[in-house]
Amino acid sequence: MRIEYRQSRWRNAREFLEPLIFELKDEKPTEIPPIEELPENVRRKHISIPNLSEPEVVRHYVRLSKMNYGIDDGPYWLGSCTMKYNPKVCEVVASWDEVKWVHPDQPIDTVQGCLKLMYELSNLLRMITDLDKFSFQPMAGAHGEYTGCLIIRKYHEDRGEERDEIIIPDSAHGTNFASAAMAGFKVIRIPAYKDGTIDIEALESAISDKTAGMMVTNPNTLGIYEDKLDVISNMIHEAGGLMYYDGANFNALIGRVSLKKMGIDIAHLNLHKTFATPHGAGGPGAGAIGVVEKLYEYLPVPVVEYDGKKYYLRYDLPRTVGKVSGYYGNFSVLVKAYLYLIMLGWEGLEAVSGISVLNSNYAYVKASKIEGLKPEYGENKIRKHEFVLSSAELFRKKGIRAGDIAKRLMDYGYHPPTIYFPPIVKEALMFEPTETESKSEIDGYIEALKRIVNEDPEILKNAPYNTAIGRLDEVRAVKDMILSWKMMKEGSSPGRIRNRR
Repeated sequence: MRIEYRQSRWRNAREFLEPLIFELKDEKPTEIPPIEELPENVRRKHISIPNLSEPEVVRHYVRLSKMNYGIDDGPYWLGSCTMKYNPKVCEVVASWDEVKWVHPDQPIDTVQGCLKLMYELSNLLRMITDLDKFSFQPMAGAHGEYTGCLIIRKYHEDRGEERDEIIIPDSAHGTNFASAAMAGFKVIRIPAYKDGTIDIEALESAISDKTAGMMVTNPNTLGIYEDKLDVISNMIHEAGGLMYYDGANFNALIGRVSLKKMGIDIAHLNLHKTFATPHGAGGPGAGAIGVVEKLYEYLPVPVVEYDGKKYYLRYDLPRTVGKVSGYYGNFSVLVKAYLYLIMLGWEGLEAVSGISVLNSNYAYVKASKIEGLKPEYGENKIRKHEFVLSSAELFRKKGIRAGDIAKRLMDYGYHPPTIYFPPIVKEALMFEPTETESKSEIDGYIEALKRIVNEDPEILKNAPYNTAIGRLDEVRAVKDMILSWKMMKEGSSPGRIRNRR
């Protein structure tokens, strides 16, 4: 099956999306009750409102907006986070009243368009991953991981098996370890070969009759493709375990792989990363979770189904792990992801993964030639969507740390990469250009790196200089936090931020 390709423009986005979304009409808006009707014990006695003029308020917020840095400002190579440009048409559609005012407690008959959109999005993700069923309840990637671990636990409990160990590569995202532990599992860590892939011998020795499953990321956090994943999956399955796929790095594989053929049983996809809904500021997110057919009954309820006449929410899955969210996920995020998929079509999705890998390898080859920046794993391997370099040599020779390089990049107008992750790489710098960066932007970023590593180390150690806030004393900052509400209480201007060296 292939996703139908439909080229969309701003002018016709509403034309094909509006029929899917119920137009909420509230002829009699809810009125706020007068304060006299509120119980005395819940009424506020004093309201502290700053006595500020309009220019003061406007300047305060405009000043704050200029201090921020987002993907609309420039390259945002935050490795493992896929901070790519979000199409503005998706934001426009999500701002429609039909989207933002719909309520999850409305009668099913009044939200058929919303349920249809969710159902169709589920089918698109099924086609992309080759998994069989999806739920949109998880609110983020880590939430999807936790839900997957709950499914693994209940699956083995229903079979009467006492399996309490989850195997995780030591290059995995930190949330993998946390999610498994929160679900009640013991974590067994597996090292990597020098080429960056999972150590098969170490894995074999770790598998036992206590193995409930394994969590993997492919490509892994080093940006290297796990080319033995089918072998690894067979080893886990033969031992009676399940395979969980962390979809944080799926941007490198869209339209090109079958997770089912890799041996994956459960996977989450970060819709707020891979499918271009905003990722910054901590959300909102969506960690859509997909499973193979035999695990469908374990998904959190409700799930969206279609009986041939109408869409409905199914609650009667016999082996469900229950609810993991109050409702069905972040609807506006699902709308953005759906529009993104429909606009691109299958050909467009293949281009996304292809260009993201091309950009990553182009940047990797150029960056790895910079003196003092070297890969610790898989030096001669092609990267996928991201790559990791170590600045340990610079630290030994000049005392320059990864954090110094990251902070100095800010003076050049670039957002720093992820640093000190994965922890198996000393002085790690983790870059992910994504498919939305041009060659000129990549060249500019690499040129800034070249200049930085050749600067006087003392300049780097005191950077940044051109930002609203300079180098923090990070230890002191944790112990002596300056909070905005506290500053206002003490009479400080909300527009002033102290520069703490």
